[in-house]
Amino acid sequence: MATVSRTSAAPVRSEGATRWWVRLLDPSERTLAVLLLMPAALLLALIIVYPVCRLIWTSFFNLSLTSGLPASFVGLENYALMLDDPVFWETTWNTVLITLITVPGALVVGLALALMANLPFRRKWPVRLSLLIPWALPLAFAGLIFAWFFHSEYGVVNDVLRRLGFEGVIWFNSANWAFAAICLTIIWKTSSFMALIILAGLQTIPRSLYEAASVDGAGRVRQFFEITLPLLKPAIVVALIFRTITALQTFDIPFTMTRGGPGTSTATLAMYIHQNTVDFLDLGYGSALAVVMFALSMCVTVVYLRMIRARG
Repeated sequence: MATVSRTSAAPVRSEGATRWWVRLLDPSERTLAVLLLMPAALLLALIIVYPVCRLIWTSFFNLSLTSGLPASFVGLENYALMLDDPVFWETTWNTVLITLITVPGALVVGLALALMANLPFRRKWPVRLSLLIPWALPLAFAGLIFAWFFHSEYGVVNDVLRRLGFEGVIWFNSANWAFAAICLTIIWKTSSFMALIILAGLQTIPRSLYEAASVDGAGRVRQFFEITLPLLKPAIVVALIFRTITALQTFDIPFTMTRGGPGTSTATLAMYIHQNTVDFLDLGYGSALAVVMFALSMCVTVVYLRMIRARG
């Protein structure tokens, strides 16, 4: 009886194995989608999900490499320390203020540059190449260049002011002037990125719409507000998402121009995270600061995505 049962069960196993191979070699659309997305999902989990989870977990520990003590779980103590940390509030406010100034500024300048680059030049490549140069420059390099531009003694900006009859400004000894110099530098550096995205959106607008509007008697200003801007909204929102997130993570330009000075008046949250983790080796508190910055970035992203969904 045992031999009969093994013999009768063999075809069942063979049929099951055959079905498994058939499903693998000729999958359904749903199975094929899962198989194709699985490598990307594993890669995202490896380079995004795991580091973020590890960062959040570390923020619950008192982990200082200079203390010589083992890591100890402290719960929300690192987050509670932020409430009484004036440098945290100052750097967070500086970061928000840089975002509020440079993102609209870069959008306005980038829109103007994109409209200029979209004009019917006989040779468009020099104009479009000029848009790529600021974007291609490393952030730290741009900060060093503009630190020389705004130098109080031999800077280009003060030289121009003196030639025009004005007194030179000691830019980096004043918190307000230093902050203004940083914002101008960031706008110059990032406006080309905005211009490239907006220019791509301009290329998708059919010329026939402008021709029809001209026939109806619409001028250039009316065409801009009734045709160009409405059709550019998706490109503008995408540009704002990327630019706002990077603005919240501003580090290179203020670091190379002022090192956060005078005092901490131009320091950003990313610079304060760098100071705690790299200089002070306080990984627990630095991780908590990084979690706050990550949360700010995610909140901004959610707001923009809801704007896109509402308009869609």
